[in-house]
Amino acid sequence: MDLDLRDRVVLISGGAKGIGAAIVRAVAGEKGTPVVLDRDAAAGESLVAELRQSGHRALFVPAELTSSESCAQAVDRVVRELGALHALVNNAGVNDRVGLEDGSPEGYRASLERNLFHFYDLAHHALPHLRRVQAGAIVNIASKAAVTGQGGTSGYASAKGAILALTREWAVELLPYGIRVNAIVPAEVMTPLYESWLATFSSPDEKLNAIVARIPLGKRMTKPEEIAATAVFLLSAKSAGHITGQHLFVDGGYVHLDRALG
Repeated sequence: MDLDLRDRVVLISGGAKGIGAAIVRAVAGEKGTPVVLDRDAAAGESLVAELRQSGHRALFVPAELTSSESCAQAVDRVVRELGALHALVNNAGVNDRVGLEDGSPEGYRASLERNLFHFYDLAHHALPHLRRVQAGAIVNIASKAAVTGQGGTSGYASAKGAILALTREWAVELLPYGIRVNAIVPAEVMTPLYESWLATFSSPDEKLNAIVARIPLGKRMTKPEEIAATAVFLLSAKSAGHITGQHLFVDGGYVHLDRALG
C-alpha cells in the first residue's frame, strides 16, 4: 500500500538508533524524506549515508535536545534546507532509572529535561511550519511505564505519562489546522539501549526469558520495525486521515492482556 508520504519531510528525534532509526528507514521506504535529529553524529551520519546510497533523500541534523534553542535551530535548518516540514515524530528518550527512594529532586528534574521538555520544544517550533502544509501530523512515542508503572523510574514514567496527556491536549488544540496528533505506546522492544540494560544483570538470557514469557502474543519482544510501521501508518493521511488523539499500544498484548492471563 502506497501511504502517500512521497517527498513529505518528517523530523524524527532520536532517529540515529533503535526505534528512531527504524522509523527513519520506514519513512524512507515510503519515499518520504526523513530527518535524523540526534546528538550521536557518527550514528546519524552513517544512517543518512546508508539511505542516500540506496537512492533516498535524507538529512542528519545534530542537536542537544535538552536545549530549547538547539531544538529551534534544528527545526529552522530543516525548513531552510528542505523547504518544508510536514510531520514530527517525537521519539528521543531514555529510561534513566531515576526513582523516588534512590533518586533526588535534582535528578528527577534532569530526567524530565531528557525525556519530556524537548517533546514540547520541538512541537512548538515545528507548529508554524506544520500549519503551512496539508495534512500535518505529530506522532509521540510513549511507553507502557506511563500506564503500568515499573518501579524505580519516576522521571521516565511521569515524562511518558505527560506525553500521553499532551497527545490528547495537542489533538484538541490543533484541530482547527487539521494537524493530527497520536501516540504509540510500546512495551518491550529490543533496541541497543534495551540490550545495554539486559547486560547489567548477572544472567541476561534468564532475565530476557522471564520478560518474554509475560508477553501474551507470540511470547516475543516487539520489533522496532513494528513500531516504525505503526508510525508511518499514523503519519499518513491516506491510512490514518481520521485518527487523532489516540494512544496505540503496540506491545503484543502486554499491557491489557498480561494481567488477565496471569
